[in-house]
Amino acid sequence: MDTYLHNTLTRKREPVRAQSPDGKVGFYCCGPTVYGPAHIGNFRTFLLQDVLRRVLEMEGNTLNHVRNLTDVDDKTIRQSIAEGSSLNDFTAHWTKKFHQDCGRLNMLPPHQEPAATTHIQEQVDLISRLVEKGHAYKTKDGSVYFRISSYPEYGRLSNLDNRETQTQETTSSGDRNDADEYDRETVADFALWKAYKPEDGDNSWDSPWGKGRPGWHIECSAMSMKYLGETFDIHGGGIDLCFPHHENEIAQSQAATGYTFVHHWFHCAHLMVEGGKMSKSLGNLYTLDDIVAKGHTAQELRYLLLSGSYRQPLNFTLDGLNSARSALEKLQKHALPLMLSAGIDQEEFYALPTLAPEGDMEFFQKARANLNQDLNTPAALGNLFSTLKKLHADPPANQSQTLKALSEFRIILASFGLEPDLSPPEESPVVQAPYEIRELAEQRWQAKQAKDWEAADKFRGQLTEAGWQILDRKDGYDLQPLL
Repeated sequence: MDTYLHNTLTRKREPVRAQSPDGKVGFYCCGPTVYGPAHIGNFRTFLLQDVLRRVLEMEGNTLNHVRNLTDVDDKTIRQSIAEGSSLNDFTAHWTKKFHQDCGRLNMLPPHQEPAATTHIQEQVDLISRLVEKGHAYKTKDGSVYFRISSYPEYGRLSNLDNRETQTQETTSSGDRNDADEYDRETVADFALWKAYKPEDGDNSWDSPWGKGRPGWHIECSAMSMKYLGETFDIHGGGIDLCFPHHENEIAQSQAATGYTFVHHWFHCAHLMVEGGKMSKSLGNLYTLDDIVAKGHTAQELRYLLLSGSYRQPLNFTLDGLNSARSALEKLQKHALPLMLSAGIDQEEFYALPTLAPEGDMEFFQKARANLNQDLNTPAALGNLFSTLKKLHADPPANQSQTLKALSEFRIILASFGLEPDLSPPEESPVVQAPYEIRELAEQRWQAKQAKDWEAADKFRGQLTEAGWQILDRKDGYDLQPLL
């Protein structure tokens, strides 16, 4: 089944196609700046990228997934010096933390995860190509800037007019552009190489233009080209990166190579918290550790962050985490009877294949189609639950059909990266009700069958006073002691 995805560049929904000769889908994602723990807004984007990869793999595609680590910029340098740590030790600590959080959120690791500091030469080489072609120039202090006027198509991705692209003080999401902070407001031209300043400490590298370090934008072009080629299939990131970061990537890459840099641009909308903007100053910039400290799980957070359309802002609330917990419990409730009927346990269920069939699914085709139509996760979840409800009310006719339904359920769950607990709940110890309690319960049942509601309510009241509750079933009732 083909996967269709909205392309920010063309403003159209287009099929994802592998362009490389090896048939692999080249997928580059802008990764974290490792100067602190990633927050849940960061992870919303990373998780949706994870789901896109899973959906493409579900449909039989092979990917080359690359996600970078920004381990040198103004923030990493400033913070490492403030803490008296080397840049390498400082960023290694936060990289390890990022990987731990990714694992807890059940994210697939990228096939390549290049860091900016280990690819300085690739960045210098790319800048040199731009200087040689007249697209970049050196300033008096030894910095190198990209000449926007040399690239007429600048602004096409973000759909900004010339006036709006004359300054890079704000991003495409309207926030202040403080990523790799500029020491001056440029007239559109952006830094490719930043000359050494005393406040950089020991953090500099040699270049044809003198000591310094790469600007923020050049790393993604250099590293994506190294691992995916000069043209590749999908580039992902948050909507705040559309301008200027991705706009600058396109300009510097295509100016250097003459080729289309990326065929498909995939941007995720931002996360709101309790109806407002998420920020450290408001005290609502949550990390995964914060969520766990509030009594919730990484699985519940993953579910919540995937529950809305990637192209629309998602409002995160703590009540939403409670709803996510209930939803995961419903998955268990509906799946367990099917697993019992098919004769498989949780371990055997999660060992089922996650590759979709070539033809249509019999039970979960709607959820599959939703995922393949612009990654419509809310509709897919809705169809997942409606199908499970139908299967619960009207189970398949035989064990073979039940196993087929479970196999399809497993494929959809894998696409979401969800692994809810599907083990049977521990049975409560059986408490034998005294004879007089059982007699009252039977009298109440008979009154209910006779539709003598007044008598039925009277017997229920006597049971409650005696410390027991009666739970009706279609064919009878159960007795439980009140806590």
